[in-house]
Amino acid sequence: MKGGGKGILRNTAVVGAMTALSRVLGLVREMFQSRLIGAGVEQSAFTLAFAIPNMMRKLFGEGALTAAFVPVFKGEVESQRMESARRLARAVMTMSLLMLAAISVLAVAGLSIALHWGPDFSERTSLTLRLTRLLVPYMIFICGAAFGMGVLNALGKFAAASLMPCLLNVVWIGALGVLCFFPGMALSSRIVWVSGAILFAGFLQMAFMFYCMKRRGVSPLPSRAGWGDPNTRLVWRNMLVAAVGAGAVQINYMLDQVLAQAAAPWAAGVIGYAERLMDLPLGIVGVAFGTVLLPTFAGCFAKDDVEGARAAFLSSTDNLLFVMIPAAAGLGILAPDMTRVIYEGKAFDAMATTRVGRAVACYAFGLGFFGLQKTLVPWFQAQKDMKTPLAVSVKMVFLNATLNILAVLFLPEEWRHVGLAASTVFCAGVACVWLAVLARRKNGALGLAALVRPVGRTLVASAAMGAALWTARSWFSTRSWTGVWANVTQLGALVALGTVVYFGTHFLFARRTFVARLHALRPRR
Repeated sequence: MKGGGKGILRNTAVVGAMTALSRVLGLVREMFQSRLIGAGVEQSAFTLAFAIPNMMRKLFGEGALTAAFVPVFKGEVESQRMESARRLARAVMTMSLLMLAAISVLAVAGLSIALHWGPDFSERTSLTLRLTRLLVPYMIFICGAAFGMGVLNALGKFAAASLMPCLLNVVWIGALGVLCFFPGMALSSRIVWVSGAILFAGFLQMAFMFYCMKRRGVSPLPSRAGWGDPNTRLVWRNMLVAAVGAGAVQINYMLDQVLAQAAAPWAAGVIGYAERLMDLPLGIVGVAFGTVLLPTFAGCFAKDDVEGARAAFLSSTDNLLFVMIPAAAGLGILAPDMTRVIYEGKAFDAMATTRVGRAVACYAFGLGFFGLQKTLVPWFQAQKDMKTPLAVSVKMVFLNATLNILAVLFLPEEWRHVGLAASTVFCAGVACVWLAVLARRKNGALGLAALVRPVGRTLVASAAMGAALWTARSWFSTRSWTGVWANVTQLGALVALGTVVYFGTHFLFARRTFVARLHALRPRR
């Protein structure tokens, strides 16, 4: 593994470690929420309401804006024009937050009018609108925080930015903990309380990122200077193109939520819980690589170092699949067990466990594809090419929407949400193949043939792990052990077995490569 690959792996390990902490806290949060809120109408209303600010976060925060801003900002940093880079950051940040504030005011006003003077809504619709109104301002805070993450990542400072999401989970868990002292509170009141805590957490996240930016020499104070600079205009032009693509993806996500509501009253909440489980490996590894690769690729292309970018891509893809493929196999087999241990209890019953487990098993097949998208999309964004990912995204929107509608129309009610998950997986696979072909046309061969042997070894080791897990799980199922601790012990034993078999198989057949991966993770001296 080349030096650049080692640097990427170290940075990814830092991001992954911080993200792992956030994801573990997120699972603790979900364990509380599943028991205190359940997987019914209230959770579905919250899932839909929280999707609105999350959509804006992905559109204007860590999505289109970051993708358009980081390559231009990184180019200024690589050229040693730090004053210009600082002015660019302040200009883009000020304009973004003003725009988001205006959108928030209009949205809150419109929702208030609808609630007070609109028609008589159903209880579920009314709760969804009230939660949406409460959570809309969250998008200002989280987008500001996401922009701060982009600045820090472009400066090569990944730890603080990756730690920021933990603040949300800590506050969220605290709010759920308070609810334990009010067992008689209605579910609708509980979810309103949780939404208020999320809003407060968003403010803390933005304040933390702005503090870190200031420490690195980039002031977070609003400024009109630089609004008309060529670099600022370039960022906004690229952002508009990327926003169309990101918007198409988010519209597709919202359509998924609406179709989930049509599929079954509980489907949106169930899919939300399944996606949280998928976020554990995807967030730790896939998002970590995507976070590191955008500024890395941008730095390479700013110096016309296509070979360096290609080496970074191959190294990252190899290491990403080294984790994602066995994670997919493990999740696919252990989906019911993980769902039962993490979620089941009180308001979350055995039927909810079955439903979520089915969705998790389906999503598991797409883990590799979801991760690969995190390495392929930055390849284009780092070259200030927002149109190529846009074109692919728009086409996937139509394909996914078609498949989702077919799933809702023709599958039995208990399997419609699984059809929605399968559509997402299929479209992710098609998008990966398409992006790889377009990357080859743009910059020549990516050298994917070099991945055949290492990925082949990963597949063999994952198959051995899967066989061991299936056998052990079958053996456990013949025992009459019941209870929470029995389930936890069984899952822990299965995870430990899978880990030993997977890494042991790799060590047996590719000792030198396996040791090289471990050496690459060592901190610099």
